[in-house]
Amino acid sequence: MNALVINCCPVRNGATAEIVNIITRELNSCFQTKAVCISDYSFNFCNGCRSCHKTAECVQNDDFCNIIAEFEIADIIVCVSPSYWADVPAQFKAFIDRCTPWCNTHEPHASIKSGKRGYSVALRTGPNMRECDKIIGTIEHFYGHMEIYCCGHLGLCSVESKKDVDTHKAKIISFCDKIKNISGDTTCFT
Repeated sequence: MNALVINCCPVRNGATAEIVNIITRELNSCFQTKAVCISDYSFNFCNGCRSCHKTAECVQNDDFCNIIAEFEIADIIVCVSPSYWADVPAQFKAFIDRCTPWCNTHEPHASIKSGKRGYSVALRTGPNMRECDKIIGTIEHFYGHMEIYCCGHLGLCSVESKKDVDTHKAKIISFCDKIKNISGDTTCFT
């Protein structure tokens, strides 16, 4: 099985990246695991032309298709997102918007291989878990329209820098253990 771990943050070496590194190391013991950062790709915003509602294809030609190719290969997808004003960063939101050709709310629509399992990790600097829940909700909403089965999530508060990740390392490893244990099952955990 192939796992894809996405750093939804444009920062390649911060707290989010550290969590991505831990998850990647843990999952690599059971899966072919690849980690990517949303900033590894150069793509434009959705221009709102809605031509994809008729063709199931985007009119733009950029790195976006490279990210979708990673989604196609993966059996397990883990999106790790920090809070940017109580939601996912703009770069990841722009990626979600560009997935409109794959959105299952209109026909025709493109599709990725079925049976994928999605997990989400949200982190924020403050102590309020509600903000993490909003980020998780955004990612799970995206998964739903991409027909990726939502299998679990993790919210982490009081994470501002890499050193703060150490406090949550056992929780992150436990989360990864659950991914490894139920990867072939349809049971959800939170």
